[in-house]
Amino acid sequence: QVQLVESGGGLVQAGGSLSLSCVASGRRSDFNGMSWYRQAPGKQRESVATITAFGSTRYADSVKGRFTISRDNVKDTVYLQMDSLKPEDTAVYYCNAVVPPFFTWGQGTQVTVSS
Repeated sequence: QVQLVESGGGLVQAGGSLSLSCVASGRRSDFNGMSWYRQAPGKQRESVATITAFGSTRYADSVKGRFTISRDNVKDTVYLQMDSLKPEDTAVYYCNAVVPPFFTWGQGTQVTVSS
């Protein structure tokens, strides 16, 4: 059973930075591509950044150039460095597999960006 624990969220002013972490515990053979997702109030969950097992990355257009995803396979941790934050980045952020079957979703971490 894979468990995901996200952390690092908080309240920041527009233009600021936050660094999120996602620690995954469980069967290491299940850890292939991983993504960061976010869900704002009243909106669907969306993928914002993806990293493959080999380190290739891709980003949603809305965060390209501002967010950086990385991973430490020894620590089974995926990171999301968020710079130049905007109020529209406000959401609960989650990590999970790139495509189904998804792991059980963690509790997420709240990111709030004030204008």
